Amino acid sequence: MTSRKPDEPLARNSRLRLVRPRSLATARRAVTTRRTRPAPRPPEGTPPRAELARQARHVLADAVRIARWAAVEGGARTAPRTGPGAVPPQERAAAALDLTPGQVRAGWDRARLAGLVELHGDTARPGWRLHAWDRDDSAVLRGWVALFDAWSLVHPAPEGVAPGAVAEVVEAVPQVLSLLQLSQGPVPVPALLDLLGQRVEELRGERCEVPAPDQAPEVPAVPEAPAGGGTAGLPALLDWALEGLAAVGALTLDPGTGERHATLTPLGNWAVWVKLEQICVAAQSPAGNIEQSAEDMLRGCARLTPGPARDEYRAWLAARTLSSAVAELLAVARGEDALLRGLAFEALRVVGAPAEAEVRAAVAEPPLRPYALLWLAEYEGADPDDAQEVLTREEATWLWVDTAAAVADHGESALLVRHLDSAVQGTVPALLDEVRAVGHPRTVQVLVALAAAHPDPALAKAVRRAAFQVHTGGA
Repeated sequence: MTSRKPDEPLARNSRLRLVRPRSLATARRAVTTRRTRPAPRPPEGTPPRAELARQARHVLADAVRIARWAAVEGGARTAPRTGPGAVPPQERAAAALDLTPGQVRAGWDRARLAGLVELHGDTARPGWRLHAWDRDDSAVLRGWVALFDAWSLVHPAPEGVAPGAVAEVVEAVPQVLSLLQLSQGPVPVPALLDLLGQRVEELRGERCEVPAPDQAPEVPAVPEAPAGGGTAGLPALLDWALEGLAAVGALTLDPGTGERHATLTPLGNWAVWVKLEQICVAAQSPAGNIEQSAEDMLRGCARLTPGPARDEYRAWLAARTLSSAVAELLAVARGEDALLRGLAFEALRVVGAPAEAEVRAAVAEPPLRPYALLWLAEYEGADPDDAQEVLTREEATWLWVDTAAAVADHGESALLVRHLDSAVQGTVPALLDEVRAVGHPRTVQVLVALAAAHPDPALAKAVRRAAFQVHTGGA
């Protein structure tokens, strides 16, 4: 047996070489499984999935045409071309597809919200759902549901209405949809208006928190009502909501003989049933996370396998407005618990398109940047196993330390040892050099935990030395 020469580089020691690179390990692999109940059956009279998918393809027909035109163009530029004779892409698409510029703009928005196109800088490329559009009914229905969830982005709100009033109506619309679903037929718009007014008043009352007797503030914390007070502006906002839902194919509006009626389409009826079922699943599950805060919900999902966890995310999201849910998830991601940071972005993957703007803004925050870049890469169609290519070496190292911190806090020693193999560096010395330089606040704790867990004495010694150097500020 030969020994290493004193001047031989540490990386030459085979025990310190990482020979099995893998995709990034997650802390939640140390989980337990739970029993799953049989898949619920939709209400009687619901068309088969193939028919629902056919209807969804019909609703998104123009969006698909525009997305395919962009694909044929080889990556259509979304920014205007410069130079003499340049034709904006919207005009070129309108001429090629025999559509008006307004139809092109509307179809383009739908294509983006449904995941049919992806934006890479100022270039649009076909999304993964477009590739699967003709053969995968599930992909089609998921695309339509993404559009359904974003109905308030499809149809501009009335001008001159306070944003707070618009937000209240968006938050109250699920109750309107529930009434339509339970009615199983046309519902007069005045009845929907009464329900909407009641729900808006409930939401305003829920925001007026009553302090404990010994904690009464000097000034009552009663929020101001939106501009225009009361419910005077609700009829116009209800019309806007119904027209927006009709625009995405969720309901139809019948003028009627005396008053208008709204009726859910088969697609809309199915989508509302799915969301109600998700809420019931969460309420009946052992975790029961639907009424929890984002942080408590994520903690409750930490020991679930990915499939059941996604069901919990969907149910929790279905009970909230997407804007408030996204803000709450990102607030948790900014906390100190690395496991919850990763889970928050898993929940944001379930949100999809409505979270894009907030996630793009999170790229500017160093602790969230790697997670946000991976989210955007996957949202834009990258395979999850290849998405890490968007990270710089430093960002990948920071993410490795952050994930290791989650494993150290919540996982098992063996999982922390296996996590070592997921590092992008080829050797332990190279990994330790870059980990020392990346400046993660949990670096020392991660290295100490790894040294304590690893069975190889030489590797454990090298890791302990690195932890000591970081702790003392040495090189």
